[in-house]
Amino acid sequence: MIKLLKLLKPFIWSVIAVLVFLFLQAMLELYLPTLMAEIVNNGMMKGDTGYIWKFGGYMLIVALGSSVCAIVGSFLSSKIALGLGRDLRNLVFSRVEEYSLHEFDKLGTASLITRTTNDIIQVQTMLVMGMRFMIYAPIMCIGGIIMAYSNDRSLTMLLAIILPLMLLFIGVVAAAIVPLFKIMQKKIDKVNLVVRENLIGIRVIRAFNRIGSEQERFIEANRDLTDNSIKVNKIMAMMQPIMMLFMNITTVAIIWFAGLRIGNGQMELGGMMAFMQYAMQIMFSLIMVTMMFVMIPRAEASAVRINEVLDMNPEIRDSKNPIKADIKRGYVEFKDVTFSYPGAEEPAISNISFYAKPGETTAIIGGTGSGKSTLINLIPRFYDVDSGNIIIDGVDVREMTQQDLRHKIGFVPQSIVLFSGTVAENIRYGKDDATEDEIKHAAEVAQAKDFIGDLTDGYDSPIAQGGTNISGGQKQRLSIARALVRKPGIYIFDDSFSALDFKTDGKLRAALKKETKDSTVIIVAQRVSTVMDADRIIVLEDGKIAGLGNHKELLKTCEVYREIVSSQLSEEEIA
Repeated sequence: MIKLLKLLKPFIWSVIAVLVFLFLQAMLELYLPTLMAEIVNNGMMKGDTGYIWKFGGYMLIVALGSSVCAIVGSFLSSKIALGLGRDLRNLVFSRVEEYSLHEFDKLGTASLITRTTNDIIQVQTMLVMGMRFMIYAPIMCIGGIIMAYSNDRSLTMLLAIILPLMLLFIGVVAAAIVPLFKIMQKKIDKVNLVVRENLIGIRVIRAFNRIGSEQERFIEANRDLTDNSIKVNKIMAMMQPIMMLFMNITTVAIIWFAGLRIGNGQMELGGMMAFMQYAMQIMFSLIMVTMMFVMIPRAEASAVRINEVLDMNPEIRDSKNPIKADIKRGYVEFKDVTFSYPGAEEPAISNISFYAKPGETTAIIGGTGSGKSTLINLIPRFYDVDSGNIIIDGVDVREMTQQDLRHKIGFVPQSIVLFSGTVAENIRYGKDDATEDEIKHAAEVAQAKDFIGDLTDGYDSPIAQGGTNISGGQKQRLSIARALVRKPGIYIFDDSFSALDFKTDGKLRAALKKETKDSTVIIVAQRVSTVMDADRIIVLEDGKIAGLGNHKELLKTCEVYREIVSSQLSEEEIA
């Protein structure tokens, strides 16, 4: 929490202003009972109307001043808290954007969403209330005790008995409620996770008729969160009547003992009323502190989770002395590369060595789980290798800045991701300053021109989040166009033609060959027909290279490749 509060530095003058206004508000409110006692003792008891009007006017002025201070203090504290929330969201989002895929896997998408939204809101809410109560309440409490003691020392003994009991009760409640609030944020994560999985996988859930079981999963997670929240709210609900009981008992005791003192001539009626007001101010300030005790544990738990995001250093960082590669545009080389996923018992790929040159197409093929996608994910440095080197244009990828490295690559992932916006905006995502002609040319090469032309608004037609309003093949073609508009030195296609029919696949590969004649093309595919014309084919099996060569060479030398070919092509097609 303290680390997050350091972010208040830009708002330091506003914070000082809040403290000043809250201090003035407290001082003015502490002065009101004294004025009231003056009116009762010297005005009402003596029937002096002029005196009543005079001090009544003072009371109105003091009350008005207190109200103005309260309004300004609340406005500034809200502005500060919202500003901190804005800056904190920016910090968290920026840090998450720096993460490698390993950090994403470690924290989880659902948890990162909760931390960026709900957790920051908890800290923000606590700051709004904290700036008001944590300053105002102690002043009112301490000032009230001083004023009550100066008003009547004997009656102050009542407060000396009741206040420790209230503080003990607050301490017991805080001890019970803190662990529950810490657990609550994790349970919110669980609900978010289940909801997110269900929304993303709705087609699979319906296809396998698993709606009932998924509802049970959600009901279980939701019930778990609800039960925890009910426990918290039961404790909170119990607090208010007990605190009110303390206040009412104190009021009755003050009236009882003050009445005896008034009867003995040791106290005036106005003094009793002022003392009651001070007692209420003191006890209300303790109730405010109690509310903070309820909010601080939850905000603290949220602050810890936010700090986990901010303190987690990305594994993949730019070199302190980066090297800029200006030669060999598009040259890729793997030198004895081995890579394991964090926590894995076996390497995903082992001892991989090959090169890919501009003007050539390198294809990667193999069975499911052979390491194809893992291998190409190492090129844009989504992960760092365990051993060996990946050389791009003569420079190790770890010696380049990530921006320079990825600027050289046009990447089409296996899982197509489109963003909400228009068709043109999704294609332009590959190059911010792409002209209309460049966008249309990329779409034409990607065989997307025809279906875009059939859309109502053409290139200005809207694309829903995730591209849910177009087919899988159309999404793949837009994703390919997004890579083409970049005109990089290296093209990587990770099984990017799987949703295309054979006719479109053939036309696309023919158009790509002309478009990428001066670039390096790396294709991951399941279809033999997609890779058989490649200049170089890498056959992977269990994370190792089982064969390397062109189609004809591999038919003669690689048993794994022959099995893949024979499973997809007839003997006539093979011949």
